[in-house]
Amino acid sequence: MAKLFTMPSTPNFVRSNFTLQRTIGLTVSPFTGKTKTQEFDGVYWTAEVSLPPMRRDVAKNWQSFLLELNGPINHFKFADPDALTNLGTYTTAHLTSELRTNNTSVTLSFASNGTLTASASTFANTKVGDFIVVTGAVNEENNGTHKITTITSNTVVVTDADFIAESNTTSCKVRTNVKGATGLSLRASTTGASGTIKKGDYLSVQSAASSSGTPAQLVMVVEDATATSDSGNDFYSVKTEPKLRSDLSSGHYVVFTNPKGTFRLLTNAVNWDADNISNYGISFACIEVI
Repeated sequence: MAKLFTMPSTPNFVRSNFTLQRTIGLTVSPFTGKTKTQEFDGVYWTAEVSLPPMRRDVAKNWQSFLLELNGPINHFKFADPDALTNLGTYTTAHLTSELRTNNTSVTLSFASNGTLTASASTFANTKVGDFIVVTGAVNEENNGTHKITTITSNTVVVTDADFIAESNTTSCKVRTNVKGATGLSLRASTTGASGTIKKGDYLSVQSAASSSGTPAQLVMVVEDATATSDSGNDFYSVKTEPKLRSDLSSGHYVVFTNPKGTFRLLTNAVNWDADNISNYGISFACIEVI
């Protein structure tokens, strides 16, 4: 079983290449030239980093850390080295997941102007700006993540989607914070916590109601979050990439301060070099754990 090791905190890296990898199938018709794409679940971060020259008394900490990882077997927490501090002003260390929309069997009607009508009070706790995930529609274009722009009633909302008109489709699901979502429904961790979450900020999706456990996924905010205040609490709707790899349970933490993902080394080999005055150079590549 993999163990989680703590990466040395100093010195910081002097060079980094941080990359989001996606697994996408592409076919091109030899007759028309038209393309068809299919995105699969394999989406993850990779990084190549280099440390500054350092003497042996400092280098030994990195050497020991890298050796204990045992190639790609063991894991460590890691983040984009050039974005360790978020741009937003949110005032506490984490937020919590909140399933504000969670209907697993409902009849839906879709209008071309983005209006979504449910047969039951599906949107009673939904906030303007929330990202809902629709599945079960006959027209595949109607499924996926959609942003709510207006709440008309507990059964009717307007979204940013260009729906294909479709009426009374049964056994649909309308949920938030589920696998495949490209948006999170969150609430402030404590009453009075507030502030902004900005485009370019990273968030660490946790696998439990804890900020110290093993992170489940590292995501980036891709537009400024929508915040709603209600009865002294702040609620956040956050558009993120990449899509969630698994469902995020209600109450699980999403870390804002010092967010990290879980990574492993990309190769079996660990190496370093040294010059004639014992200045050590260390570089390595790593990949997010799925």
